Amino acid sequence: MRYKDSSEFMAEMGHNRDGVWFPRVTKILDVKSKPGLDVFFREMGSYESAEEVKNKSAVEGSLVHEVVQKVAVGMPVDIPESIRPAVEMFQTFSDKRGIQLHPDFIERPVTSLKNKYTGTVDALAEIDGKFGVLDIKTSTGFFREYNLQTAAYVLALQEYETKQLLSLPREIETRWILRINQHRVCAKCRATLREKGGRSKVRLPARQAGSNRIPENICAEDAHEWGPTEGDVELREFPYYYGDIKAFLAAKTLWEWEHNWWLKQMGYL
Repeated sequence: MRYKDSSEFMAEMGHNRDGVWFPRVTKILDVKSKPGLDVFFREMGSYESAEEVKNKSAVEGSLVHEVVQKVAVGMPVDIPESIRPAVEMFQTFSDKRGIQLHPDFIERPVTSLKNKYTGTVDALAEIDGKFGVLDIKTSTGFFREYNLQTAAYVLALQEYETKQLLSLPREIETRWILRINQHRVCAKCRATLREKGGRSKVRLPARQAGSNRIPENICAEDAHEWGPTEGDVELREFPYYYGDIKAFLAAKTLWEWEHNWWLKQMGYL
C-alpha cells in the first residue's frame, strides 16, 4: 500500500500514546503470510467481494466482543438476537470454567516502551487460579498469528514501566484464546453451516479417525436439514510463549525493514 504522507502512514499503522507514536501489534503482524486468508480470497472470487465480507465480519466480531465482555463482568446489555446463541453458550461455558474478567482491564491499551509497539488487550482474566491475557476470537479455528499477537501483549505487560502504569494486581503468568462462534448443524449428515459477514459457509463432518475419506452419507448441497443456530465456545491456554515472543520480535524487525523509508521520515528508527 502507498501512502501520500507520513500522517497517513501513522494513522494507518499505529497510535499515539501520550504524544508518542507506536506501531500497532496487528499491523506489524500483517507482514506474516496468512494461508487461511489466501484461501478465503480465492473462494470469494474477487477482491471486492472478499473485502465486503471481511468488513461485515469485523463489525459482527466487534459486536460479539462488546456484548461478551459486558456479560462477563455483569454489566447490563441487550443481547442482539443475531448473536444470542453464541453469547448464551459463552455464559454457560464461563460459569462452568469460572472465567473472571477484570473490569479495569477490558479493551485496555498496552505499550512496550522497550520494544516500541502498542496494542489493545481484549481482557485480563483469572482462570484456574492463573492471571493472564485473554484474547477473544470469533473464528472457526485457532491460527498461528494469534500466538504472536498474544505473546506481544504478554511481553509488554511484563515490562516494569507497563506494570507500574497499569497498576497490575498480579504478574502476568499465561495467556488464553477464547474462541466464540455459532453455527447450524444438518440433522441428516452433521455438516455445519456458518453464516457471517453475509456469507454462508458449509463445512463437511470431520473425517473418521485414521481415515482420509469423507463420510459417504453427505447430503447434496440443497438437501441439508439445518437445525437452529447453536453456540460454539472453546478456550485454549498457551502457557509457553518464549518462542512466540522471539517470532513476534522477528516479525517486527521485518516490518520495520519493509517500512524503513517512512519510519526514518518520522524519526521512529
